[in-house]
Amino acid sequence: MAFIRFADRPAFRNPWAEFERIRQGLDELSRSYADKGKGQARANVYPALNIYEESDRLIVTAELPGVKVHDLELSVEGETLTIQGKRDSRQNDPGISYHRREIESGSFSRAIALPVKIDTEQVGAKLSNGILTITLMKASEVKPRQIKVTAE
Repeated sequence: MAFIRFADRPAFRNPWAEFERIRQGLDELSRSYADKGKGQARANVYPALNIYEESDRLIVTAELPGVKVHDLELSVEGETLTIQGKRDSRQNDPGISYHRREIESGSFSRAIALPVKIDTEQVGAKLSNGILTITLMKASEVKPRQIKVTAE
């Protein structure tokens, strides 16, 4: 009696093979888009920022090199923080001829959805060495609260 290996049977077609081929194609496609998008996603969002949380506050830091304090405007509405401003450049100087121009200038605006509710009356901001630090105190309903247990 001759034995035929399962994979070598010409009449048998694995019903899952097509799904596996599609999955591999989607994996390859998502990897190629992820690799292409790394530089583009970062380049199109200005200013770059970090948001982190402490027990009673939310801190937002944003990179704003070349931006002056009087050119910045911050606003908080509901759970959205908006950073607006402008960064001037020397592009109008008639004595300049650019060979490469990668530093952007002009107006910008970025709205950030905040992860927690904040007290809009307790917001502070400071610009130092091109880094904007915004401190937003959490609303009282989201701050952790200790509850004392008493014995009877």
